[in-house]
Amino acid sequence: MPEPDLNLLFALDALLAEKNVTRAARSLHLSASAMSRTLTRLRAETGDPLLVRAGRQMVLTPYAEEIRERTRNLVHEARSLLRPSPAAPDFSTLRRTLTIRVNEAFVEALGAPLIAEVTALAPFVRLHFSSKQEKNAEYLRNGSADLEIGVLEDMGPEIRVQALFRDRFMGVVRKGHPLDLKQAVTIEQYAAFGRVVAPHGRQVIDALDAAIARLGLEGTTVAIVPSFPAALAVARASDLVALLPASFVDTQPATSVTVFAFELPVATDGFTISQMWHPRLENDPVHRWLRQLVLRVCRQQVQVSAGL
Repeated sequence: MPEPDLNLLFALDALLAEKNVTRAARSLHLSASAMSRTLTRLRAETGDPLLVRAGRQMVLTPYAEEIRERTRNLVHEARSLLRPSPAAPDFSTLRRTLTIRVNEAFVEALGAPLIAEVTALAPFVRLHFSSKQEKNAEYLRNGSADLEIGVLEDMGPEIRVQALFRDRFMGVVRKGHPLDLKQAVTIEQYAAFGRVVAPHGRQVIDALDAAIARLGLEGTTVAIVPSFPAALAVARASDLVALLPASFVDTQPATSVTVFAFELPVATDGFTISQMWHPRLENDPVHRWLRQLVLRVCRQQVQVSAGL
């Protein structure tokens, strides 16, 4: 059997990514007619239409969807093999934008020291903090994000992961609140007040609800807000109890003056904040530098805020 034309892999990757013959041709600096002929060859090689028309646009066939990620990884691996080992960049002149998918609470808690470190070492590098409404490895796979920071869930077997620090939830109320006590808050005292929560930490909320129910009491979630900063703002201006990560509370300016944070009256599991990236960036010197910087800043700031 003749050897397959491996150049077709690059065209296949472009077609599966763009889902459009013209755009795929432009990305490879080919004419649309040349890419159309290549698509015909790919259909013959794979025995699948790959792209089919749906109204005014083209969509991937189930087989094309199935091989899209594998194709992207193969192409990136091939390109990295055929390039010389990257030299260490000159960070004083480096111009690059690095995109980090992260929630608003991380930016409020650790964004300023991270930006300061980056700017001091690489003044022309820009950090783009991109909000994430959901955990989705596709942003790392397609290159629209360089790094994702958060609690690890199922991101796929190929995604690289590094733990940054351990965290836990705490109760937070305004200064002068009835729970602003010198002694530990009891489960009965906690259950007497409504709470405001962000759509995270479901397991902690369930554990608290179960403990309250066992005592014949009833806890009430009065409001669900989009983020931890929003929950903190509501707690500062009301008698509601906010459930917030200790790292976020400890790194907020003037929290000791405006709010009181207490250990939850029920033992709950902590959680790990990690950074995640696609393996194609594993050996990229700029990306490696960014990962090391994120790790150092996170561990330094969390230790300082915790008094360690």
